Amino acid sequence: MVNALAQVPADFLHALGTLRKAQCRNELRLDEIPAPSRLAPYAVALGAEVFCQAAVTRRVPVHGPAAKAFAGKHPGDTQDDEDDELATGRFILLHDPEGPAVWDGEFRIVTYIRAQMDAEMGNDAMLGSVAWDWLVEALDGHSAAYRAAGGTATRILSESFGTLSDRPDTVDIELRASWTPASSDVKDHLEAWSEMVCTFAGLAPLPPGVTPLRGRRLT
Repeated sequence: MVNALAQVPADFLHALGTLRKAQCRNELRLDEIPAPSRLAPYAVALGAEVFCQAAVTRRVPVHGPAAKAFAGKHPGDTQDDEDDELATGRFILLHDPEGPAVWDGEFRIVTYIRAQMDAEMGNDAMLGSVAWDWLVEALDGHSAAYRAAGGTATRILSESFGTLSDRPDTVDIELRASWTPASSDVKDHLEAWSEMVCTFAGLAPLPPGVTPLRGRRLT
């Protein structure tokens, strides 16, 4: 183990240390997951989930794509959907000491977020650009310096037929994005991304001056 750690670049070890310092909202379930092995010599991946029960014990969401879906629900009402997933995502930190030209740096953050909403909201032509704006605003709001950002927003329509025809149509919004952090300190980047997952889930923003509670500790 000691020999293996000795072969890991110091910059990547520093980046891992800053990730462990990130303060994420307690509605977010955050865990380390297997990292891709083909994208870079060194990588770490985190998975995040926000479930219905975590949201409704706070208040009915008033912000984000899930707000309309919660119309008519009451705080504490978890009947039938207490395990419903409001949003899910992945955060992957890549490191290549050779600094690929397309990255414009030695680090690259690759992310994915998915959330479901009703068909009316999902058919809004501006939804994709709004999702991208959420990303930019979250990074800027956390002073997470970055460059070379790019991404794709996708809407996926789900229709039900036959014995499931009584189910309403739904639309999933997916945002895949990547950017190059300005340094190996990526704490603010993880905090900004985790805030965005909560925004996709429809959770209201934390009031100014309120410090988010730490989610599940990374090991």
